[in-house]
Amino acid sequence: MGNNYEQQIEKYLYKISGSKNAHYIAENFTKYSSRQELTRFIFRRDLFEKIISSKGSIIECGVCTGSGLMAWAQLSSIMEPMAFNRRIYGFDTFEGFPSIHDKDNYGSHDHGKNVGDVRDESYDDLLNCIKIYDSNRFIGDVDKVEIIKGDFLVTSESFINDNPHLIISLLYLDFDLYEPTKKALELFLPRMHKGAVIGFDEINNPNWPGETLALLEKMNINDYSINKYYYEPHMSYITLN
Repeated sequence: MGNNYEQQIEKYLYKISGSKNAHYIAENFTKYSSRQELTRFIFRRDLFEKIISSKGSIIECGVCTGSGLMAWAQLSSIMEPMAFNRRIYGFDTFEGFPSIHDKDNYGSHDHGKNVGDVRDESYDDLLNCIKIYDSNRFIGDVDKVEIIKGDFLVTSESFINDNPHLIISLLYLDFDLYEPTKKALELFLPRMHKGAVIGFDEINNPNWPGETLALLEKMNINDYSINKYYYEPHMSYITLN
């Protein structure tokens, strides 16, 4: 998304903030959201449809602002309102990258990755948004969305131990980096059944080689089709068969 668009929409939103309240802007989000962000939402909607008849929860690895995490949550509450056992789990440090592996810069066009990059302090905001979300869905007294804060290399084992029942229908990988992506595939693939979906945000991207290298080490891609949608250049997915 170009800086020109960002500057224009920020300037315009500031201009109308006195006459339009925040609820009005949120409810009319298609007027103010970028084409790119709307495209990513449509991709998630199409991906969600692929697992709607599959048993299991959704895991997003790399929450950042939380727009993706809450997209899965909203889609579930709209399209399958009684599916209270479909939990939505999100992993993030909310403090940026905890570490950088050599493979994250291997052959990369972008060698400027640093600890703390891609930081978004959205944790408290997301907790509040989840509470509001729960007030506007069926079976809102049963928890639906859970955020696991911290370094995935540290928190993931405890998460598995605390959730021995876990089956996964959709794993969305957006860590950007080699080590946590590899760890996620190691831990979660054994809990994914035929027809479950793995989504990727950065594979085949010269700026983020780590995600692809983790995939190549943990899965034999000759056994799968790696699919994309014609309208979104970055996101892709594998359906397990």
